[in-house]
Amino acid sequence: MTETRIKQYLKMAMRAAEKARGKCSPNPFVGSLIVKNDTVLSQGWTLEYGSDHSEIQALKKAGKKARGATLFVTLEPCSHYGKTPPCAQAIIEAGIKEVYIGISDPNPLVNGKGMQMLQEAGIEVHCGFLEDTIRTQLEYYLCYIQKNRPFVTWKTALTLDGKYAAEDNSSRWITGNNARQFVHRLRGETDVVLTGINTVLSDNPLLNVRLPGNHKQPLRIVLDPLLKIPVQSGFITIASSFPAMIITSSTMLKTPKAEKLQQKGVKIETLQCQNNHFNLHEVLQLLSQMKYYSVLLETGSGIAEAFIKAKLADKIIFLYGARILGGTKSPLPTLGIENINQALPMEKISCRKMGQDIVVTAYPVYQA
Repeated sequence: MTETRIKQYLKMAMRAAEKARGKCSPNPFVGSLIVKNDTVLSQGWTLEYGSDHSEIQALKKAGKKARGATLFVTLEPCSHYGKTPPCAQAIIEAGIKEVYIGISDPNPLVNGKGMQMLQEAGIEVHCGFLEDTIRTQLEYYLCYIQKNRPFVTWKTALTLDGKYAAEDNSSRWITGNNARQFVHRLRGETDVVLTGINTVLSDNPLLNVRLPGNHKQPLRIVLDPLLKIPVQSGFITIASSFPAMIITSSTMLKTPKAEKLQQKGVKIETLQCQNNHFNLHEVLQLLSQMKYYSVLLETGSGIAEAFIKAKLADKIIFLYGARILGGTKSPLPTLGIENINQALPMEKISCRKMGQDIVVTAYPVYQA
């Protein structure tokens, strides 16, 4: 089979994987394709956590026709018992003769063992296609496995001249409806939406997904060292219906305010803080222990700058509204880069128009 044809089929598997984006965490969203005599027999994608992986879905749909067919899968099939039996064993039992894999799985429980199982069963295995593209698609999962922390995306809405608000601090709405719906979809594919108490006090955000139909809701988190959050805030008001957590200092845990918030459905977690600031590595470690793979920052400048200074912001999404404001409201006013030669470089930059707005996605390149 030509490399061009292999990549075409793996791109189809990637499109299948997108159907699982945001719906199967903490499992990676993977896509599979079963092909026989140059005809696609079936597609599969990862179902919700504890249900079928993509390979199992594709095998079930293909049925007996899978015998002697070729499997294309974006991530190496698992080789261990978790919530479900190993996919590699199911592939062997189905009689698949050849497997093309986008990238190997760095999870220590897999890490080549899936390919080894297939090869030992006499199946021809090929790995290493569309690797950069698939790694980007699976960036949440790969960050969690390789760095032992969630992948962090900072989203910010700006005018074309780079301002996040007018001089009176008004900012609704900088972007149009298409861009705002994009943000809701982004929340829906993310495990955690995180903000700080200052943003809650100034903007009273809800941080949930508000789109037609049924959508997975992220865990909404506020960093609030002194429990300043108003009990009547929108964040708290909807806590019985939309998951909510407040991370506060350990001294606030047994206060009447904490008890009242818990009664309203808010989960309280505590961390040590210094000068009313949390160690962001410890924040992400806490979320990692809870098996959250991705965090979306919807914060003001203080927390955004702190994540960047700590080299923990993995991706930045700039939403540019088609207007200008002038003035002084920069999204990173105190980042403190004094010389252009010290500016934080960005890579893998993409740009697309969304209605009258522009969405720019970029990845910071931190110096060691």
